[in-house]
Amino acid sequence: MDQALLTVHNQLPEGITVLFVSDYCYKCLYQELVTVGAGQQNGSVVLSTHFALTLKVRHDATNHTLCRRVDTFEEAGHYSLWVRQADTEGEVTCFLEVDKRPNNSNLPLLTAALLLASISLLWTAAPYIYRWKCTSKIINLISCRRPDLSAENEEVAIEAGSQPKSSRLKSLDTFRGFSLTIMVFVNYGGGGYWFFQHAPWNGLTVADLVMPWFVFIIGTSVVLAFSSMRRRGVGRVQLVRKLSWRTLVLILIGFCFMNYSPKDGALSWSWLRIPGVLQRLGFTYFVLALMQTFSARTDVPLKQHHWWNPVQDVVLFWPEWLFIIALETLWLCLTFLLPVPGCPTGYLGAGGIGDEGLYPNCTGGAAAYIDKWLLGHNIYHWPTCKALYHTTQPFDPEGVLGTINSVVMGFMGMQAGKILLFYRGKTRSILVRFLVWAVLLGACAASLSKCTRDEGFIPVNKNLWSLSYVTCMGFMSFLLLGLMYFIIDIKGWWGGQPFIYPGMNSILVYVGHSLLGFYFPFSWEMRYTDSHWEGLFRSLWATGLWLLVAYFLYRKKFFLKI
Repeated sequence: MDQALLTVHNQLPEGITVLFVSDYCYKCLYQELVTVGAGQQNGSVVLSTHFALTLKVRHDATNHTLCRRVDTFEEAGHYSLWVRQADTEGEVTCFLEVDKRPNNSNLPLLTAALLLASISLLWTAAPYIYRWKCTSKIINLISCRRPDLSAENEEVAIEAGSQPKSSRLKSLDTFRGFSLTIMVFVNYGGGGYWFFQHAPWNGLTVADLVMPWFVFIIGTSVVLAFSSMRRRGVGRVQLVRKLSWRTLVLILIGFCFMNYSPKDGALSWSWLRIPGVLQRLGFTYFVLALMQTFSARTDVPLKQHHWWNPVQDVVLFWPEWLFIIALETLWLCLTFLLPVPGCPTGYLGAGGIGDEGLYPNCTGGAAAYIDKWLLGHNIYHWPTCKALYHTTQPFDPEGVLGTINSVVMGFMGMQAGKILLFYRGKTRSILVRFLVWAVLLGACAASLSKCTRDEGFIPVNKNLWSLSYVTCMGFMSFLLLGLMYFIIDIKGWWGGQPFIYPGMNSILVYVGHSLLGFYFPFSWEMRYTDSHWEGLFRSLWATGLWLLVAYFLYRKKFFLKI
């Protein structure tokens, strides 16, 4: 899967060495691929097809570069690189031939997308088809309910006083479930596609989107939930107890259940990881909930006319803004001013063979240095940059320094919650403010990253939770939540299915899929590993099973809460 065979044919009277570097690897050193002796010899090697590769042919005796070319290889293809003397004396030509046509690696993905789109279309059209059938006389006589009975039931319900419409935001549950569904899919392998896995270092893939969306949703939920509890008269002491207990449970689940399983062998403190996803989510929730608990405002602002009314959701919470600005200033100072032994100050690179191999042991810069100082070796030892950048140092993507920006990300979600509260019933005001925040955060992300992957002031980096990454994710979160709010809660065009089901049972689905991920029927040993077909089916199957589990729990009205 995602591999191709390259055969190098050397028709020169001297030996050659072929080197390569991935175009995704920023300023990386060339790595040796294959050495071929002189005199009509050849050598074969297997290549990764994830990214385009730059190949360089070097003369063994003189280390002179004979030719250089950039090629994109495709899955299961067989290629021949011919190195021979050109007609012009002293010139060498290198050209590539395709010996066996590659597979279309995107065909399984396209097939799955069409199938899911067809199922969604049928699911959407089914109620309308059923209603259309019920209007026909034949079906009406056989199986449809009498119109007068339905009307009578509606009148009885009105007279009896039916339950009021829930004020719970379906769009928020749907957004949470949508994020969780993508997380389950990518955690089950994402069909083996590289863009469903985390980016090696800088840049974004689908897998890099879901956790900041979760953090954003936590911020929004905290505002809505705690504001509701305070309006009901729940005291601050009781709120502190509640948020402290929830934080403790989240951290313990992350540390005890997500950190170790029997397949890891004998437990050893030397490699036990202290940070983690639930640990970060728990700490972020703790800080955000404390901010909301001790907020000076307990209700919607007064209706007097003030100059700051258009931005009241910002101005009235100036102490919180000062706290967040201080946090972000701390992140910037530690990231760019903290001296790191053996590394340049403010280094944000992956180390290893990146940056021309000048800083091999500087993976993550200040972020990794702080984690090692505080946690020792009890951090993540297999960072996403390890394979591409050939790094040797551990680096934890849920480390201490990145948690600061996780709180900042959650505060953006709190801002969305305040907008929903302050302008309740004013759809236009809510959507306009969501759009304004999206534009501001998007412009900030574009400026910091210079709209490039590696050349910006602060590149977009999920491993570091860089400022540009947080603002970029804030931009996307405001847009997605605003769109879902308009479609689901305002227009009622969509009920949020099927994502609303896992969204209302997120802890159960997340912990369940993490603990049972390697057991049947969610997983099995694949037999056909030379293509994406079986891998994609397994990932979709496991994700679909958890959607089904969430649906049945929803029907049974069982919701796991902490």
